[in-house]
Amino acid sequence: MIKRLTFQWPMPLSVAMPLLRIEPVGDATLEDWRHVHNAIIPTDPLSPDDVRERVVRNRLEVAYLDDVLVGCATVRPPVGDSATATVIVRVLPAHRRNGYGEEFFAREMAHARASGARTIETIVLASNVDGLRFALSHGFVEVSRYLPPEDDDPFITLRLQ
Repeated sequence: MIKRLTFQWPMPLSVAMPLLRIEPVGDATLEDWRHVHNAIIPTDPLSPDDVRERVVRNRLEVAYLDDVLVGCATVRPPVGDSATATVIVRVLPAHRRNGYGEEFFAREMAHARASGARTIETIVLASNVDGLRFALSHGFVEVSRYLPPEDDDPFITLRLQ
């Protein structure tokens, strides 16, 4: 007697992806946020006082996988009559291409939308090829470039279409 085996293809997978622990920047996490920012944007390093000033006007968060620092984010809410928010998610190179950027980005986009944003922009350093690829693959298009004085690596502003 021959028995038939039936398989469903593709086979369903029930693999649990680890979720990030995302925390707002405060005294305990300020240095972690600054570390990621300065690693991803070495042309514009920030001091602890710079970060403290940004916390007042922007939403700053850090992401961890268990207790390992993965990245940081900035959400600049719309100001005045503008309905444009800026969402910047930075993931350390060792943690890229694991889905952490997707998870972090989705959360920060939700915060931007909740703040009343109808237009979303991001800013990426031109030399950050992975960051540009991520933004372009999520529907952002370049709208401008800014080259700081005495620098050769422009910041690229991209807008979600």
